[in-house]
Amino acid sequence: MIERFSPRDTISPMHIDISTPPDMAWQEQALCAQTGADFFFPEPGSSVREAKRICGMCEMRSACLEYALANDERFGVWGGLSERERLHLRRTEPH
Repeated sequence: MIERFSPRDTISPMHIDISTPPDMAWQEQALCAQTGADFFFPEPGSSVREAKRICGMCEMRSACLEYALANDERFGVWGGLSERERLHLRRTEPH
C-alpha cells in the first residue's frame, strides 16, 4: 500500500531479521520440533508417557527444562517433566 502512494523505485526492500534469539536456538534442534505438539500438550487426564519417552532421547532436554522453569511454563511437558513435576521442582528448589 505504501508503494502505491510513493514515487516509483523510491522504496527499497526492507530487511527483516527473523533469526532465532540465542536463548531459543535449542528449539530448532529439539526432538519435539520434529514430532508435533500433540504429545507434549495432551488433553487433561491423558498420558504424558510418549512425550517423556521422546524427551528422554532429546539432547536439548536440559535447555528445554531450564527455559520452562525460567518462563514459568505451566502447561505441557517441558524438559521431560509434566506440569505437576515442574511445580514440585520449583517448590523444592532453594531460593
